[in-house]
This record gives sequence, structure tokens and C-alpha cells, in this order.
Amino acid sequence: MRVSFMNRPLHAVALAFAACIWLAASLQQANATNIEPFVGDYTGSAEVVDADGTSTPRDMSVSIHEIKGGFNVSWTTTTYKADGRIKDEKYSVDFQSSDRADVYSAAMKRNVFGHEVPLDPMKGEPFVWGRIEGDTLTVFSLFIAENGGYELQQFDRTLADGGLDLSFSRFRDGVKSRSVETFLKKK
Repeated sequence: MRVSFMNRPLHAVALAFAACIWLAASLQQANATNIEPFVGDYTGSAEVVDADGTSTPRDMSVSIHEIKGGFNVSWTTTTYKADGRIKDEKYSVDFQSSDRADVYSAAMKRNVFGHEVPLDPMKGEPFVWGRIEGDTLTVFSLFIAENGGYELQQFDRTLADGGLDLSFSRFRDGVKSRSVETFLKKK
């Protein structure tokens, strides 16, 4: 017996609709984040080593949480200067799934249509993206200087017993200018 959907337009539409739903669900599941093992709040301290060998004490915290369509990484650093000054810096970035498995685009501002989009490095803003590779969540920030040079910051947060191992590096025009490695304890 031959079945013809041409004679049954409602069935053809229903079948096409079901196929679209299945495809959309499959793509969403394929692009789902693997952030769950990283979710939590973490704190720690370290000595940040500059290229000249000097070091500066720093307290650090990071909070990683799932959000709709991705995840958020928020971090704070408190730097204790030799002259007694204290400098706090806070950052928060939402990451959304991309077309590449385990690579996430940063959604740091909204365009005219209300969609979250990355910042523009040609305007002095950082271009930020993330990836999950095995047990390491990496956040990259690329800055383009006025003279066309660049700075790349790389934060590797690797799952460890009781928290995360943090490895931070900053490169200016390909030369490492700062690095830090420490353990961040899960609260």
C-alpha cells in the first residue's frame, strides 16, 4: 500500500512540524552548556607576578552560574598596593552557546534589536569568548591597542578537589607580561 501525503496536506504539515521540533530540540541539546560541574562560588588569594619579577598580593573570587541559553562568570579581584592603596575590580560576563561545540560567545551589550552581542575590539572594547575543554573552563579577553598592538588575557579555571585551580596569563603583543596561579576554594 502506498501512502501519499499529497492527498493529506494536514498530515504532511504535522509531520514537517514534528520534524522541525525534533531538529530544534536536537540542536539545542547539542549546544547545551557543560557548565554544571563548574557552577558555584569560589574564593582564594595569590601573589601576582609581573614580567619584571615583582609580585603583588591579590584576593580573588569567582561565581559561575547557569543562565537561560548559557552561563555567567562574575569575578572580583582585590589588589593590595605597596603604598597601602587597595584596588577592587569587578567583572561579569554572560556566555551564550555558539555554533561550535563547547565554545561560547560573550553577550556583553544589547544591539538596537535588543539582542545580546559581543563588544567591539576595534573601539577599544574587549572581545571576550569562552570554551570548555575537558575539566577546564577558559575565558579569553582580547584588547586591540590604539597602535594596533594587542593584549590577550587568558583565565583557565580547572576543576580540582574542593574547588578550582586558577591560571591567569596576560600577553602583550605575544609576550607574557603577567601571570598568576592559585587555588580557589568552593564555598
